[in-house]
Amino acid sequence: MHGRDVAVVDGPWGDREVPAVDAVVTARRGLALAVLTADCTPVLLADPVAGVAGAAHAGRPGLVAGVVPAVVRAMTELGADPARILARTGPSVCGRCYEVPEEMRAEVAKTVPAAWAETSWGTAAVDVTAGVCSQLAHAGVKMEEHSHICTLESTDHFSYRRERTTGRLASYVWLGG
Repeated sequence: MHGRDVAVVDGPWGDREVPAVDAVVTARRGLALAVLTADCTPVLLADPVAGVAGAAHAGRPGLVAGVVPAVVRAMTELGADPARILARTGPSVCGRCYEVPEEMRAEVAKTVPAAWAETSWGTAAVDVTAGVCSQLAHAGVKMEEHSHICTLESTDHFSYRRERTTGRLASYVWLGG
């Protein structure tokens, strides 16, 4: 959806309608949360002490809209402490490859300065993962690990920007029971 909406999940969807959101959180141990991405940044979060997990799809529009602070807020409403939340990002298009028009880069950087980037060939770019890391740090969340895999550069990973066909990468997070 490329927005900032978060759904609280307490079990499998089953026959219920799946909400159109970019982030999910749960306080139910053993329930796996998934996020699907193409070149966007998957963000996986967990507070093992509180038993709260979250997953977010952070693309450029969602980054600007604030999906990352929104998922952290939703987790804290379920009892998580940002100082205990561990965060990881998965493979995504890197700032050296995510070329955008100069005006778009300026617009993104106005809201998330850390996302300002330049491609390896010297044109305007956006680094969504750097923006995610910045927003997590601002929220008091410790970045445990971020992927250095660029989906555009890696032939082992799907990239819409490279292949121009539909496909997704799935990233999962859950806390044991």
